[in-house]
Amino acid sequence: MKADKIVVCLAGMPGSGKSLVVKAAQKEGYAVVVMGDVIREETKKRGLKPTPKNMGKMMLKLREEGGNSIIAKRCISRIEQQKSRKVIVDGVRSRSEVDAFKARFSKFSLMAVHASPEIRFNRLYRRRRSDDPDRWELFHERDMRELSVGLGNAIAIAEHLIINENNRNDTKAKVKESLRMIEKKWKN
Repeated sequence: MKADKIVVCLAGMPGSGKSLVVKAAQKEGYAVVVMGDVIREETKKRGLKPTPKNMGKMMLKLREEGGNSIIAKRCISRIEQQKSRKVIVDGVRSRSEVDAFKARFSKFSLMAVHASPEIRFNRLYRRRRSDDPDRWELFHERDMRELSVGLGNAIAIAEHLIINENNRNDTKAKVKESLRMIEKKWKN
């Protein structure tokens, strides 16, 4: 078990504001590991376009081939390679992934970010990343896929919950306070 790094994993539905939380954490000295990068890289490696459908299928395919914690296991070395003693991991999707990180890092905490479906859809629609849905039906399909792998369970067991509905500055302040509490916990 690695005890030298504080590892904060972040769970949240697509469009909830994980990127905002990550940016706030970076300002507090956190290095970033993005779990979705594993899926994007594998999608590209297998010669597929990074569409919402392909990315979703790849997320499920990787879990089918390597187990429910495969993406977390692929991120562990990325976390260990970070120079910072504080790392935020963007995109935890299941209890299995949480357990894999907990088993490896003794100073582990789980944070979740939440926003309503309507707000999340509008954010994703405006963001326009290649894997973002452009119709409500695709958005709903993606939500159901994310929930099917256990994302709701990860959100439910988070030690810190950030509500990200309106004001970005308020959200950043909540993130900063939660990170301060996590660091205080692990320094004792």
